[in-house]
Amino acid sequence: MTGATGAAREAAFFDLDKTIIAKSSVLAFGKPFYREGLLSRRAIVKSIYAQIVFMLVGADEAKMEKVRESMLSLTRGWNQRHIAEIVRETLDEVISPIVFAEALELFDEHHAAGRKVVIVSSSPTEVVEPLGEYLGADEVIATRARIDVDGNYTGELEFYAYGPHKAEAVRDVATREGIDLAASYAYSDSITDLPMLEAVGHPVAVNPDKDLERDATEREWEVRHFARPVRLRDRVPVPPKGPTIAVGTALAVGSAAAAAYVLWRRATQRTA
Repeated sequence: MTGATGAAREAAFFDLDKTIIAKSSVLAFGKPFYREGLLSRRAIVKSIYAQIVFMLVGADEAKMEKVRESMLSLTRGWNQRHIAEIVRETLDEVISPIVFAEALELFDEHHAAGRKVVIVSSSPTEVVEPLGEYLGADEVIATRARIDVDGNYTGELEFYAYGPHKAEAVRDVATREGIDLAASYAYSDSITDLPMLEAVGHPVAVNPDKDLERDATEREWEVRHFARPVRLRDRVPVPPKGPTIAVGTALAVGSAAAAAYVLWRRATQRTA
């Protein structure tokens, strides 16, 4: 952080999908969108297929363009406020099980060092902003869709946070906030984020696809492999014993007793 000496701030820029979380953030919300009637069964099947391809093969420019076009077509007419509400209401259900513990540990390390933590994702801002708040990021850079006067998606984009556009947005943040990119960090799994990785002094390939792994090895960049999903609630310290704990224990005991009674009744009815 800028202090009395006038030193520039530093930052850590994180890609989202397969870097912070184990899946595509957009595809992960397929089930809640289906429950709300926004997606058909056919669309869900297609999203599952896309997720498998994404996980096994990775994302190159051609695949990402197909995903972008498909999502724009699919979401045309959806209401922005409704989507934001669904995401916020289901965030813990959808995202908590797929967050990498290693990524959250890096968040803590960078914050402890006084660095700004920024999530940079091609996913829509309606997904990335609440997710950033949930994970404790300081800022997010995300794709922005064009909205009509009724608050519905038009099927067009105002800003696509992908490839070189990510790097441009990172430089804009650095200029605006006096961040020294040469002393900053960037993390990504995909070769499509090469411009963002090249923009900082400490690029790190995380769970890299084969093209990024090759480039990272040739350039002698750090390579990390994240593999430990952790629920955020599991990282919260256990509160001290007190009335709340006592009530929780009583409820648990009561529930267990009720369950035991039901099982006993069923057993006696069968033998009667």
